[in-house]
Amino acid sequence: MRLALRFTLLTAVFLAIVYLVLKAPIDDRLDQYGVGSYIKDKVFTSAKGAALDYLPPLPGTTGDKIIVMAKLEADDTRWVTEELADWQSAVYTVNPSTEDPDTLKTPANKGREAMAYLTYIIDNYSDLPGTIAFLHSHRDGFFSSWHTDTPSHNNVDAMRTLNLSFVEENGYVNLRCKRSPGCLEAQTHNAHVTPEVYLEVFRGTSTQINETAQAPALVGAACCAQFAVTSEQVHKRPREDYDTLRRWLLQTDEKDAKSGRVMEFLWHIIFGKEAV
Repeated sequence: MRLALRFTLLTAVFLAIVYLVLKAPIDDRLDQYGVGSYIKDKVFTSAKGAALDYLPPLPGTTGDKIIVMAKLEADDTRWVTEELADWQSAVYTVNPSTEDPDTLKTPANKGREAMAYLTYIIDNYSDLPGTIAFLHSHRDGFFSSWHTDTPSHNNVDAMRTLNLSFVEENGYVNLRCKRSPGCLEAQTHNAHVTPEVYLEVFRGTSTQINETAQAPALVGAACCAQFAVTSEQVHKRPREDYDTLRRWLLQTDEKDAKSGRVMEFLWHIIFGKEAV
């Protein structure tokens, strides 16, 4: 009996230590994926049939605005025109199998969504709508859209409640508000945007690099390449800058996952924000 009690106590102590060690990273990961709000939305809100009660409309003009995205040919993006009819849309197919003249295409299937984003800006630089939202092609889903900051990870909800006044005031707005991944202190020593990569990407652009060619030691921003900008903010750079950035994507030997991730952590700098 005494042995069983001792074993039980030792097991309890061991489990307590494991809990204390793992609590912080587990809590961080649950927060990163919005697990609590997702479960609450799916279990409680859906049961009441009140899909948007928790997301009141936010202020802002509904003026000229467009959604820009990249898609694989197999992706179904009909939700953009069907559910966000008050937005224009420019959906680029990165791997078209036919030469349909009505299909928007990128010069190459490189750099993930960044190739489509830059291609849209380059091709429409002189005639941009007032607000441009750059989105991924998935509508929702826990695993595919975990980085979309609405309770159900839903891009339709995100666009319907986007505060256009806030976008206009700030020029550039990341559509993810959670600080992880990308913003936490340990993550600003960005493994993707090293000083060498930073200088390589921005060389030949209007980005100010000092005489000793120093890049910022720290680069940090919330992930994951979904953001909104104003045309005024885009125009703070000459069109040639976006050509240069796209040329880097086209010519780099880095794999798509790497080059796309580099751009993911540079959009805020491209559109006038501090490195962190």
